[in-house]
Amino acid sequence: MSNDVRHQKFAKRKRVNQLALTLSLGAMVFGLVWLVWILWQTFWLGIDGLTWATLTEMTPAPNDPGGLANAIYGSFLMVMLATFVGTPIGIMAGIYLAEYKPVSWLSSITRFVNDILLSAPSIVIGLFVYSLVVARYKSFSGWAGVVALALIVIPVVIRTTENMLQLVPPGLREAAYALGTPKWKVIMSITLRAARAGVVTGVLLAVARISGETAPLLFTALSNQFWTSSLSEPMASLPVTIFKFAMSPYENWQQLAWAGVFLITLAVLGLNILARVLTRQKS
Repeated sequence: MSNDVRHQKFAKRKRVNQLALTLSLGAMVFGLVWLVWILWQTFWLGIDGLTWATLTEMTPAPNDPGGLANAIYGSFLMVMLATFVGTPIGIMAGIYLAEYKPVSWLSSITRFVNDILLSAPSIVIGLFVYSLVVARYKSFSGWAGVVALALIVIPVVIRTTENMLQLVPPGLREAAYALGTPKWKVIMSITLRAARAGVVTGVLLAVARISGETAPLLFTALSNQFWTSSLSEPMASLPVTIFKFAMSPYENWQQLAWAGVFLITLAVLGLNILARVLTRQKS
């Protein structure tokens, strides 16, 4: 191959590389512009409605003063309970898929169903729980909302746990087995500890996802204008309250809706940053 041909091919590859780099940078800038705009609008409109009353008073009637205390409490309670229910199930299922039966008919079916749940719209999960719990007991409830949110947490944790455990070098397991360590001890003390940061990251991402879910709660927990700590009754939540208040013609409700959007955005942003920090520490 002559020098002229090499030079032409090199120049062509360089032009293609520059074009791809330019398009990539343009796409990144395009996405960042919208992200910064959304965050700025959320901050600008939400900070005005964020007062001490917003955090301590109940959701008000139209044109009356009030806050989002019951909605914040309801969201926090349902998200935490859904996380406590879904996380152990997801971690144990991920351990089974990665450590015990990586290749089997049951593992294949589990992965297939898990992929369906990962891609299923949340409103479908809400309708499923509605027919399973709400219609059977003839009452909306916080427990139904917990079940719906837990069904969203489980597939995320399963996928993350399985992937993180598969990244653990086989030499660590073999060294432990050579010392006579039982399999359950190897999983608890070696592989799961090595994948700890990745598993925690998956849990945090699942929590960030369910924190802003509205559709499942519309069909399960519904809402409540007053403070309630009973999960057997309809329970208020921030996403549903935001949906209801943002669609209303009342100015005070709209202002509270923006304050709720700001709180959810701040919480989800904090969880994502924490997940990134854990991932960076692991690498």
